[in-house]
Amino acid sequence: MAVVLRPLGLGDLLTGVPAVRGIRAAVPGHRLVLATTPALAPLAGLVEAVDEVLTAGELQPLDWDRPAPELAVDLHGKGPLSHVVVADLHPMRLLTFDSPGYPGPRWYPDEHEVRRWCRLVEEGLGVTCDPDALDLAVPPGPPVAAGVTVVHPGAAYPGRRWPPERFAAVAAHLAATGHDVRVTGGPAERALAEDVARRAGLDADAVLAGRTSSVELAGVVAAARLVVCGDTGVAHLASAYRRPSVVLFGPVSPALWGPPRRPQHVVLWHGEVHGGAGDPHGSTLDPALAAVTVDEVLAALDRLPTA
Repeated sequence: MAVVLRPLGLGDLLTGVPAVRGIRAAVPGHRLVLATTPALAPLAGLVEAVDEVLTAGELQPLDWDRPAPELAVDLHGKGPLSHVVVADLHPMRLLTFDSPGYPGPRWYPDEHEVRRWCRLVEEGLGVTCDPDALDLAVPPGPPVAAGVTVVHPGAAYPGRRWPPERFAAVAAHLAATGHDVRVTGGPAERALAEDVARRAGLDADAVLAGRTSSVELAGVVAAARLVVCGDTGVAHLASAYRRPSVVLFGPVSPALWGPPRRPQHVVLWHGEVHGGAGDPHGSTLDPALAAVTVDEVLAALDRLPTA
């Protein structure tokens, strides 16, 4: 049995999928258990390399009452706080990044998130990982909405949230040009989504925020016409389902978290003229993200294959 630790956010889970596939290739005869958050557990089940999903809290001991696994891999972080979670399972083999008491591959802070975890697996297990292997299975059953244009204004921290009036201007333009626009988000983002919809002149039914589970949101994105969002988990869903997207970056550079270089993804980023990468946990709008204009987003939409 192999246990993989990844109890973080939606984007974190999805950027770790190529590494999970690499682990499966390294131990094909093992049952692969992925430990992630309860909210993301159903979504993790869409990764065909995973045999079982174990719900887990961030940096919390795993609820493990079985024999020690043959392999445990920390895909959570670079230090002992997460390493100890998998080490406490007493696996026959432990794979982590190098930190005091835990020998392993070196952590590079300027490495793209997908490539970082692929390299851990490649160096630690001797297999080749494909960083482009980001695809997910489409959730079973009909989606909540199909063929819609997804506008996702939320992000985990204010520094990563493009102003709602700008998202509304983009949504209004899309609606005026024949797009069926839906505004998505989590339960805590419903008020933001309603504000964007109101400013854009959209009906209340256009707001999906707080009304979809992680799997239902994945189904909407998988069947979407296109996606407009910031640097957040929905951008990674667009990558996983190869849906046309415009992603607004700041404060974090797309060199660290950006989508694959595919024609259906357009990245907007002005960090090179606004001090480089800023604070991803910032409490105010990052200057690099603030520099992205509505006209720039509309021009990017015109470059998308299906826009």
